[in-house]
Amino acid sequence: MATLIEKNTTPWDEVEVDAVTLDVIENAIQNARVQMDAILFRTAISTIIREQRDGFPVLTDRDGQMLAGQFGSPVDGFIDNYDGDVQEGDVLLTNDPYACDGAISHLNDWLVCTPVFYNGRLLGWTAMFGHMSDISGSTAASMPVTSTDLLQEGIVIPPVKVVSKGELQQDIVRMAVRNSRTPDWNEADFYAILSACRTGAARLVEMADRFGPEVLVSAQKLLLARNREAMRELIVATMPEEKVVFEDYICDDALGYGPYKIGCEMWREGDQLIFDFARTDPQSAGCVNFLLNDRMFKMFCGQFMVNVFDPQIVLNDGYIDLIDVRIPKGSLLNPVAPAALNGRTHALGRIFDIISGLFGTANSDFLVAAGFSDSPHMMFSGFNERDDWFLMFQIGFGGIPGKPGGDGPDGHSLWPKMRNVPNEYTEAYFPIRVERFESIPDTGGPGLHRGGNGVKTEYAFLVEGKVSIHDDRWFTYPWGVKGGLPGVRSTKTLIRTDGSRETLPSKIDNVAVEPGDLLVFETWGGGGWGDPLERPYDAIAYDLESGLVTENGVGRYGVVVKADGTIDVSASDALRAKMTEERGEIEPFDFGATLDEIREKCLEETGFEPPKPPIQAPIAAAWARKQKRGSEQASGARAAG
Repeated sequence: MATLIEKNTTPWDEVEVDAVTLDVIENAIQNARVQMDAILFRTAISTIIREQRDGFPVLTDRDGQMLAGQFGSPVDGFIDNYDGDVQEGDVLLTNDPYACDGAISHLNDWLVCTPVFYNGRLLGWTAMFGHMSDISGSTAASMPVTSTDLLQEGIVIPPVKVVSKGELQQDIVRMAVRNSRTPDWNEADFYAILSACRTGAARLVEMADRFGPEVLVSAQKLLLARNREAMRELIVATMPEEKVVFEDYICDDALGYGPYKIGCEMWREGDQLIFDFARTDPQSAGCVNFLLNDRMFKMFCGQFMVNVFDPQIVLNDGYIDLIDVRIPKGSLLNPVAPAALNGRTHALGRIFDIISGLFGTANSDFLVAAGFSDSPHMMFSGFNERDDWFLMFQIGFGGIPGKPGGDGPDGHSLWPKMRNVPNEYTEAYFPIRVERFESIPDTGGPGLHRGGNGVKTEYAFLVEGKVSIHDDRWFTYPWGVKGGLPGVRSTKTLIRTDGSRETLPSKIDNVAVEPGDLLVFETWGGGGWGDPLERPYDAIAYDLESGLVTENGVGRYGVVVKADGTIDVSASDALRAKMTEERGEIEPFDFGATLDEIREKCLEETGFEPPKPPIQAPIAAAWARKQKRGSEQASGARAAG
């Protein structure tokens, strides 16, 4: 555990803070986070950070509790695992998820933590992690889908001081960026992250100068307490004491096994909300494990609740003691090191569907459908026309779920702050041409509120190279709720210059492509919310005119279209009455089919054999046997004593 010299830990006196000052400080902290983002995105070089904005800042109090951020605080997990002292002018770095309790979730994310001092005493922390484009490993972009342990995925940087007492440790930086196929990008992105953290630290010091450190620290405590009370009231008012259960799946692990179940029970005890993931499958031998940080999960829960009931609440870590998260060791969400982690994005995204299912089962006001709960990756590498090596890395977008408040957006990111890479940028910097980039009609699940459509991107390759893909939802469906229907699954098709077509798996490495080959990359749609037979005709007419649904697709809404393309209201009313009578009772969830039915039709519908049922990974099995022997030996020793 990190240690601070004694004078640094002397507590600040608590003083009264008036309401106006409290709001000014709260907004100043939020603005500091925005400035950290601005510094990062204006100074980073890689596409993934500069264009898609895959970087996440946080500001915390001196104990590591988040005051502003999106993923929860990584600071406490970091300092708990750092075996050394921390002094003024130090900056800490790691990319090892197992060394920070999963505060970052794969090796590509580099985490920088900066302690903020004021007159020699610890005032707080700033931190940020950003996705490095390549950190060595067996494939370009360092995300091999066939990896079976962490060390196959790239360089592992333990928690280290990258800046010591204000002096940059150049040897550490050189070593880290040398282990990359994109060293210039990594070096620039690292300094961008470091500059962003220093900017946040400077803003905290400026607040202490303006208001006084005692007022600032007292305001931080008040903000944490205010958030805790708001969340406590929300939990008690909306969450039942009876257990609710929800399960969803990761389709496969690229090694032929799946689907992997993520199962959770949720209930309330007093004012505490409890999540138990004992139903979750054992960890995979492959790359789809996700080391779920409990603070991150608690932050996701809080964001979901406040977005439904009170979006004006500014989330911080004040309420985290009100949520208890239990995840069995050796499971998909708490793997035994050094389990592979680079494909964790699928489980990370599916957690949002789990939260939706749990909260919606507990309280119908929270119920939304399954949506684009993933970040599919497409990577293309090789040598361009100037014989310079290149790496194109893009995160795809898809359909957001239908929800109580309206339709799900079409072609959107799982993370609201992330952006699409402009096609003009892609074509200018990489030997590729984007032939199509469009919403896919009818891929969003029909409903009173339609699920968002997926996205079709057609990439025409201009040079030979290799393509790698990370994606999911090719096997299971993005489910609908309250009568809404599931969204359409994802597909990837490679069309060769000779006209031959090959359907690619959702997870695959190093597919050789030639000039003129075309990759058709189709993401999935969001599930629908509510009865599609109750969707207003004017909304359907708009969808038809906009190309979001087709004349064939509106049949699922019970709509008949005339020869002139307008809706035949009389015929549609009759068809809706007939469909309502024939379908029977509406279920809360529509998963498209049972797992057995999906397996039976898998080859016919997808072109692939269904994955084999998951088995326990060797690492987890060995760990479990050692734990059992240790427990038995301890029991024997107690009995002998």
